[in-house]
Amino acid sequence: MKTVRTLLYSEVVLAVVLVTLGFVSLFYFFDFVEELQSVGKHRDTGYTVAQALLYVALMLPSHLYELLPITVLIGTIFVMARLAQSSEFTILRTSGLGPWLALRTLLSLGLVFVLFTFAVGDYLAPMADKTAQLLKSRYQGKVSVGKTGAWLRERQSYSHYAVNVGALAPDASMRDVRIFEFDNQGFLVSMTEGQSAKFGKDDSWLLANVDHTEFKMADPNATRVDRNHVESFRWPTQISAEMVATAVLRPERMGTIDLFQYIQHLQTNGQTAQKYEIQFWKKVFYPLSCLVMVVLALPFAYLHFRSGGVATYVFGGVMAGISFVLLNNVLGDLGALRGWLPWITAALPGLIYSIVSLTAFSWLVIRR
Repeated sequence: MKTVRTLLYSEVVLAVVLVTLGFVSLFYFFDFVEELQSVGKHRDTGYTVAQALLYVALMLPSHLYELLPITVLIGTIFVMARLAQSSEFTILRTSGLGPWLALRTLLSLGLVFVLFTFAVGDYLAPMADKTAQLLKSRYQGKVSVGKTGAWLRERQSYSHYAVNVGALAPDASMRDVRIFEFDNQGFLVSMTEGQSAKFGKDDSWLLANVDHTEFKMADPNATRVDRNHVESFRWPTQISAEMVATAVLRPERMGTIDLFQYIQHLQTNGQTAQKYEIQFWKKVFYPLSCLVMVVLALPFAYLHFRSGGVATYVFGGVMAGISFVLLNNVLGDLGALRGWLPWITAALPGLIYSIVSLTAFSWLVIRR
C-alpha cells in the first residue's frame, strides 16, 4: 500500500500544483493589466511598472487561498479520471485498493491540503495583503474606506467613545482622527480632532496637531463650549492597531485571531458583529472544503471513459468548483441579511457539497 499511496499522492500533488500555477498566473496577468492604469498617474511618488509588479505579486497569496479548494478538486478529478481511462485504477482495485481504503488515502492527502490552506489564509495572505496595501498607499498617500472612514466604539468606566479614522498612512499611522466622548446619559462631552495619530506602547493613541472641544453645562439652560489647540494629545484606549486595520481593510483578508479579537471588542462595546462573525467562521470552515473536494473527486475513478472523456469531466470539475465559490459568497451575504447563525451560514456550503460528494460516493462506488 505504500507504493499505491506514493503513486496517488505524487500524481495528485503534481496535478494540483500545475492547476494552481495556471490559475494564479491568470489572476496575476489580469491584476497586472488592471494595475497598469495607475502607473504614471502619481509622478510625484514615482509609481513604476516594477512597483506594480511587486504589488500584484503581494496579492497572489489571497488569490491562492481562494483558489485552493477549486484547484484541489480539478487536480484530483483529472488524476482520478486519467487513472480510470488508462485502466490503472482498475488494476489498483484488483490489487486490494477497496473503496474505503481509497477514501481514507485521499482524505489523508486532503488533510495536508487543509493545513496548507489554513496556513496560507491565516498567516501568509493577511501579512502579504497588508504589505501590499501599505505599499500602494505610498503613491496614493493613504488607505481609506470611502469618504466616511472607519468607525469604532469603545466603552470605558464613566463614558463611551465613538472614533472615526479617516485613513491609514504608509507608516501605519492614522490620518484625520476624530474622537467623540459621551457620558453615561448619552450627552456629548467633548470632541477631539487630530490630523494624525500613532499607536503608543502603553495602550494609548498619540494625536498630533489637535483641536479639542469641550461641552460644559454651566446651568440647565446653557452650555459652555471651550475650544483649544494643542500640538499633541494622549488618549488612553484599548483599540489596537490590528482592530483599526480590521475596520479599514477587508475583514476576509484578516487572520482568525485578529478577527476574533475584533469581534470581542465589538460585542463588549454593544456593536453588531455578525458580518465579522460570518467571516470568522468562514476562515474556520473554508480550509475543510479541501476534504470535501477530494471526496467529490473520488467517484470519477470508478467511471468508464471513452476517448476524450477526461476533458469533459475536468470541465465539470471546474464548474463544480466555481459553483462552490459562488454558493459560499451568496450564502454569506444572504446570512448577513437574514440574520442567520454565523457558524451555520459559513458551514452550509461545505455541508451541501459534503452530502453531494458522499451521495455520489455511495451510489457510484459502493452500490455499483
